[in-house]
Amino acid sequence: MIREHQPTIALGAHFPSFAVAPMIDWTDRHCRFFHRQLTGRALLYTEMVVADAVIHGDRERLLGFDAAEHPVALQLGGSDPEKLSRATALAASFGYDEINLNVGCPSDRVQSGAFGACLMRQPGLVGECLQAMREASAVSVTVKCRLGVDDQDPETALDALADAAVEAGVSGIWVHARKAWLQGLSPKENRDIPPLDYGRVHRLKARLPTLFVGLNGGLRTVEEAAEQLAFVDGVMMGRGAYQTPDQLAAVDRLFYGAEASALDYPRIVATMADYAGRHIAAGGRLVHVTRHMTGLFTGLPGARRWRQTLSDAGSRRDAGPELFFEALAHVDLAATPRQAA
Repeated sequence: MIREHQPTIALGAHFPSFAVAPMIDWTDRHCRFFHRQLTGRALLYTEMVVADAVIHGDRERLLGFDAAEHPVALQLGGSDPEKLSRATALAASFGYDEINLNVGCPSDRVQSGAFGACLMRQPGLVGECLQAMREASAVSVTVKCRLGVDDQDPETALDALADAAVEAGVSGIWVHARKAWLQGLSPKENRDIPPLDYGRVHRLKARLPTLFVGLNGGLRTVEEAAEQLAFVDGVMMGRGAYQTPDQLAAVDRLFYGAEASALDYPRIVATMADYAGRHIAAGGRLVHVTRHMTGLFTGLPGARRWRQTLSDAGSRRDAGPELFFEALAHVDLAATPRQAA
């Protein structure tokens, strides 16, 4: 049963009881625009962007997004409070609804930069980073972390990180409910092998009742995710949302109380075709958009042909938005049982 849920802390103008997780190489601006066609209320995260890149790189390419993506959150990576402050100030001018600090990524590249999950060992530094970010703009600042790393005790490690975040004045904390093993496991293995411990996140929420606490990790369906609202303030889905995106159509009802409505596949495809046409006209390629959409009809009649058409023909340099309609013709829409309910 899902409890009658009231937010403890509102982040900006929205309360993110459901979020699509930041995923490197996946949740780019095209993915987020697509996901927004399925849910009007979910909080959508960018890929992690390193603070140094924001300061010195192509900001429009790194930070730009379509206004339709709101509410949208930027995830930053870094461990230098001054650089994170500058990056936050620059990012805030783009209009993000939330800016998040990554304290959960276990990749070697992130570790070599002394940020990501390895910061679980330095809660004091995390607190300094978060305070610098919070003071740099009026945008809500949050942190996403693990339960701990390597041989840390999750009871003490997570509490230390959370207490530092609270002291810094953050609006909330998202917790990936696994430890990260920085030596011996790849980033992919770190998403599956360390055991999930939802109970540890539940205990954190019970200890900090006035802090927004969101749970991430291992959630495959939005119905399964909704059950967690009995214990925490919000849930975050990653691969499950990306690989079977049409289930996002149920988010607005399950998490935000919207009325149920039929999932309008033709409208979604037409909107994405128009979007892709504008992207191509600006110098992009169709595959930049279609690669995020292959899972749209998973489990439905014609899904394999839809996927093959987008994957094979969509990768051609001359591919145009008409391919969406060619692929859609293979799907038996009359047989689709999916609803935004």
